[in-house]
Amino acid sequence: MVAIVDYGMGNIRSVLNALEALGAEGQLVSDASKLDGADRIILPGVGAFGDGMRHLDERGFTEGLPERVRSGTPLLGTRGFEHGEHPGLGLLAGDVVRLDPGSDLRVPHIGWNLVERRGESRLLGDEPDPTFYFVHSFQLHPDNPDVITGTTPYGFPVTAVIEDEQVLGCQFHPEKSQHDGLALLRRFLDL
Repeated sequence: MVAIVDYGMGNIRSVLNALEALGAEGQLVSDASKLDGADRIILPGVGAFGDGMRHLDERGFTEGLPERVRSGTPLLGTRGFEHGEHPGLGLLAGDVVRLDPGSDLRVPHIGWNLVERRGESRLLGDEPDPTFYFVHSFQLHPDNPDVITGTTPYGFPVTAVIEDEQVLGCQFHPEKSQHDGLALLRRFLDL
């Protein structure tokens, strides 16, 4: 069972549609106690990070999600980290910083971009030149740069994909990224 965390925010309908297109069944989970039967967990992102964390906490996810991940359930998180400094789930050490690509590029970064692999990637696989749809103003600078498995050029290499044991994440919207996005979600389902 693929649990989609329903915390009252995020692109839940788009994620459900993408899973359906892959022939997989996603189940909306709005209470952390219902994560127990999940083989995989998807946490759809949101621009208002502080509000998102508050909603997650109200539904018990700030404790329930880390427990499930530490017990071995893969988690795919997408997008997020805006509107103030707020504690996250504590699953990956690092800082989230505002994009500063230079004066000729706009923030937020919106549109289709190539993602370049950095070493092996369970999420990106071997497909040549994957492109994904981005809408973001921030990026993750992990304490361990080895977890970065994909970057996108936007004035400089921007963190696009991270993979650290059971915690996987992407800065773009795989559910809105057509063929390459569905291929990434398929690889996540097959982990």
